Amino acid sequence: MKLAVVGGGSTYTPELIDGFARLRDTLPVEELVLIDPAADRLDLVGGLARRIFAKQGHPGRITTTGDLDAGVDGADAVLLQLRVGGQAARNEDETWPLECGCVGQETTGAGGLAKALRTVPVVLDIAERVRRANPDAWIIDFTNPVGIVTRALLQAGHKAVGLCNVAIGFQRKFAGLLGVEATDVHLDHVGLNHLTWETHVRLGGPEGENVLPKLLAEHGDAIAGDLRLPTGVLDRLGVVPSYYLRYFYAHDEVVRELGTKPSRAAEVAQMERELLTMYGDPALDEKPALLGKRGGAYYSEAAVDLAASLLGGGGSAYQVVNTYNRGTLPFLPDDAVIEVQAAVGHDGATPLPVAPVDPLFAGLMANVTAYEDLALEAALRGGRERVFRALLAHPLVGQYALADGLTDRLIAHNREHLAWA
Repeated sequence: MKLAVVGGGSTYTPELIDGFARLRDTLPVEELVLIDPAADRLDLVGGLARRIFAKQGHPGRITTTGDLDAGVDGADAVLLQLRVGGQAARNEDETWPLECGCVGQETTGAGGLAKALRTVPVVLDIAERVRRANPDAWIIDFTNPVGIVTRALLQAGHKAVGLCNVAIGFQRKFAGLLGVEATDVHLDHVGLNHLTWETHVRLGGPEGENVLPKLLAEHGDAIAGDLRLPTGVLDRLGVVPSYYLRYFYAHDEVVRELGTKPSRAAEVAQMERELLTMYGDPALDEKPALLGKRGGAYYSEAAVDLAASLLGGGGSAYQVVNTYNRGTLPFLPDDAVIEVQAAVGHDGATPLPVAPVDPLFAGLMANVTAYEDLALEAALRGGRERVFRALLAHPLVGQYALADGLTDRLIAHNREHLAWA
């Protein structure tokens, strides 16, 4: 089995490598190709990756290349984890929206739109080249904004599934609080990427006992603390929202906070410099502790599980993924991309039935889905007016003067990445 990772020079890649090494019985990889145009980073990351495999006794071969076409040739699955413009572009996504009093974040709001506009054309080009090399290969997308990128891939007819680590993070957290194995916890996880709610927490599978009320009663303060929301908010909602919902439920509070400290991109850039220095140490043969602060916890386990299921291996029968709605949420179009529990196999992902969704959550999903429609149109066709319409539709913007100002800033800060600008 051959897997390829586009964006393999990321400082996060050793986390992924560690997962492949530990879970080799679930996904027996014979060749893993790390693909990245940044040769200096790729050399450092590739060297550490080989040492991790060697230390853990993994027999697979790790190769590195800057040649996308050669790297994906013959791959059974291709994982996308790229960042167009790097941390410098992310830093801008997180700062210029604040000038207009809007949240600065890389996956939602105006910054998230900027990332989508930069990313979608690049990902579609990569996907076409993967299809030419191997039309049967699966594309697993971890590149943000996952929902919009996955929808672009599916609309273009690619064999693609989107992946996020929010659900597996909650699964692990809840399992620890309940004192059970993570595999015993099944989440009724519903929404869009980075706009999700845990409506039930079941023990033993999709039909298991719902222990969410017990979790909220006994551990509500701890859960709310992780989300940086008041416990009373969770009590009133009766569900556990993802931490990205804080951008909606406490927008002005978040904007004030962000204006008082360096951007997350600046923090990550500093971590990356330190990590790359560590990776250059030939004695290092495991992922360093600092990598745990980089973000993306449990992504490696989720990625291995998904790839194994898609490729006919030993992955879990049910996994939270991003895929077409196809009537699962009746208030959204069939071709909307939703993030829910799905049955995953070699034919792809089929969403499990979802209980009726509270209008409090369904309304926000519908609003953001409309924004994502317009965002994808802007990413595919370009033009200032399409950018404006997407921003005007976003619930964190929604005013014409604000949308106009954000549009001008978005284009000014991303001109080098927008062919039409």
